[in-house]
Amino acid sequence: MAEPLKNMFNIKFFEHLAEEFSRVHIHFKPEKFVIDMTENITPLSLNERMRKTSIVLKKQLPLDYKKSMGIMIQVIPKLKKGYTSLVFPDFVGLYGHNDFILSMEALKYFTQFGSSEFAIREFLRRDFKKTINIMDNWAADKNYHVRRLASEGSRPRLPWSFKLDEVIKNPGITQSILEKLKADDDKYVMKSVANHLNDISKDNVSYLLNILGTWDKTNPNTLWIIKHASRTLIKKGNSKALLIFDFKKNIKINVINFKLNKSKIYLGEYLQFEFSVVSRKLLMQKLVIDFAIHYLKKSGELSAKVFKLKQMDLLSKQTIFVSKKIFFKDFTTRKHYFGIHRIEILINGKSFDTANFELLSN
Repeated sequence: MAEPLKNMFNIKFFEHLAEEFSRVHIHFKPEKFVIDMTENITPLSLNERMRKTSIVLKKQLPLDYKKSMGIMIQVIPKLKKGYTSLVFPDFVGLYGHNDFILSMEALKYFTQFGSSEFAIREFLRRDFKKTINIMDNWAADKNYHVRRLASEGSRPRLPWSFKLDEVIKNPGITQSILEKLKADDDKYVMKSVANHLNDISKDNVSYLLNILGTWDKTNPNTLWIIKHASRTLIKKGNSKALLIFDFKKNIKINVINFKLNKSKIYLGEYLQFEFSVVSRKLLMQKLVIDFAIHYLKKSGELSAKVFKLKQMDLLSKQTIFVSKKIFFKDFTTRKHYFGIHRIEILINGKSFDTANFELLSN
């Protein structure tokens, strides 16, 4: 079993954090900080541990917010980059609302060590217009972490955060940010822009398709963003999204010999499936091949999750063989329930075949 993510916030991390703060802030008491942090921490989740760290830090830092920021700005470069560094923007999101300008500068700086995507939303919640204007400027910043924050922090449906109802109701609010980033050459930024647009597709399909229709597909970075931004619509078989990439819904193919290697598997085992796709057309056909797993839920109902398999050009009368191996185990984001599940083959958004299998407990 992989170690739970929450264990990143462990005694070793707290001791190192306390040591670095004590080097910068003479009144910082490292032993007390570690004791306070580790007390009753075992049941706390990843984000609860992060939030507790911010709260305990506040007790030892100066009451003057500007002085606290000065200390934190000196400390963060001495720490390992990654999720634990999100404590610093989290502190700003909790305590920085009375000094907007300083907090924006701090979040812009801290995001280069982890990400300020969650903390910036606390400012969007309180003063959306003022904050989104700052983020629009960030979209043109020379640092790719800051550019990515402009897109990621303003996503309508950022995972692990609250929805931005303003953007869901009026997605044009973030268009200026996305336009600045539509040809960005950093993959970290490109992924964020694509995810932002994919969020929009869940509530404003026509708006998204109109935007993507105006973007230059000859630019490879823009084309990559468009493809990944359209993934949910393509999986659903949206005809307009498919046509952006010349994927037609009315294809002439047969799916044959679809089979699973097992009808019953245990959690912790692999399931393999295979099938062949046969062309029934004299012309080449562009295909996007996906599969859905219909997971059994606690309620006893099935819930489909679509996964990508491959995109390809199927030649006249051509037959291709496709296979896929899937490992079934529990994740923090998905718990499996024992019983009948289903695999479904989807090509250009259309269902072609299904097969059931049973997931058993060990």
